Amino acid sequence: MTPFIKKKEIKKDWYIINAQNAAVGRLAAYISRVLRGKNKSTYNPHIDNGDFVVVTNIDKIKFTGKKFIKKKYYKHTGHPGGIKETTPASFKEKNKTEEILKLAVKRMLPGGPLAKKQLTKLKIYNGNSHPHEIQKPKIIEFDKLNKKNTVK
Repeated sequence: MTPFIKKKEIKKDWYIINAQNAAVGRLAAYISRVLRGKNKSTYNPHIDNGDFVVVTNIDKIKFTGKKFIKKKYYKHTGHPGGIKETTPASFKEKNKTEEILKLAVKRMLPGGPLAKKQLTKLKIYNGNSHPHEIQKPKIIEFDKLNKKNTVK
């Protein structure tokens, strides 16, 4: 029998990841796993026991291949003929590079209220500095986990 963890027993850690030259999809997959708590032995799909993730240097994130220009994000306004599409290049032009990673992580989480709560634990910053030093985040060297995590 799997023991269920109680809300007061949940310990939330803080992690920091430097996204410089990181592949977007691999980074988003890793972040979504940590946000859901799948990296812990106490994982339960209906309980929010994930950790906080701080991502820095998001403006230096990379795509593999030609995805930076050819990938399209679609959304619908709800009106007839209201489909809108954008590309990562257009997000970069508008200085919204954090939206690229946020969309990727959001689409890797399951739908519902729990996923929205887990997504709020993702903190994304353009530069190298962030206001979460007081939480003493543990550094995750994402580029050292796998050689495919970085794009040359």
